[in-house]
Amino acid sequence: MDRADDAGVYRITDEIAMIQTVDFFTPIVDDPYWFGQIAAANAMSDVYAMGGEPKTAMNLVAFPIKDMDIGILRQIIQGGLDKMTEAGVVLVGGHSLEDRELKYGLSVTGFIHPDRILTKKDLKAGDKVVLTKPLGTGIINTAVKGGLASPEVIQRVTRLMAALNRDAARIMGDFSVHACTDITGFGLLGHLAEMIIDVPLGISLNSREIPVIPEAVEYAGMGLVPAGTYNNRDFRGGMVDFAPEVDLLLQDILFDPQTSGGLAIGVERDYAGDLVSQLREEGITDAAVIGEVVRQPEGRIVVL
Repeated sequence: MDRADDAGVYRITDEIAMIQTVDFFTPIVDDPYWFGQIAAANAMSDVYAMGGEPKTAMNLVAFPIKDMDIGILRQIIQGGLDKMTEAGVVLVGGHSLEDRELKYGLSVTGFIHPDRILTKKDLKAGDKVVLTKPLGTGIINTAVKGGLASPEVIQRVTRLMAALNRDAARIMGDFSVHACTDITGFGLLGHLAEMIIDVPLGISLNSREIPVIPEAVEYAGMGLVPAGTYNNRDFRGGMVDFAPEVDLLLQDILFDPQTSGGLAIGVERDYAGDLVSQLREEGITDAAVIGEVVRQPEGRIVVL
């Protein structure tokens, strides 16, 4: 618990360790099928972030059966099942309960060799930080709730959130990766902060290289910033130093809570370029080197 890793790992033998995680949330898109896809991808992401491969899952459902058509639940579960099938994961059961607010997610079990586990706290000085998905989904989802996002933006961002981190995890396994985490509710800066707490290292980010959903900047400028962004800034803002030229809207995006975000990978400097090239060649087109791990200032994130 003191490492705040993305999932729990239990060694079974010298060759096999079991990874366990759980995640569920309320709908963030109107389409129930796509909500199921996104929730399933989000839940499995923690296993990928540890370097593992998810194998089984159990549904977690809270549903207002008296107020909502059961057909909606069927679509949600079908979306989740299709995403599990895509990931090669077997649904082995689940649990449901009646609730006034709809919720869906998964409890996921995966496996990994004990010597290949990736944690948050094993960054090395000189490592490059690679991000695999663009930021801004929290702001986009706020625009969706406000009825201000275009159908094209909704479709593009929905597919982005539903995309598995499977291929990114597979590709990074071929490189000298020291640490990894997935970017979700604490935002990019919040999750990077977890990687350097109580570690004699810092992180320097190049704001110009960080991939961002273009419309997120527009919507942030309209004030469509979720409350979670401000909560994240209050929680971890004391660890972050922004250069004067870093735009305030971009600062909001860096704290923006993500849903089913990408992986932040700490990779040995000499392999970073090849890792990004391989990610892009295999369809992860937004992958980019966004910064590096430094010795000073210790325990801080500097955004230039």
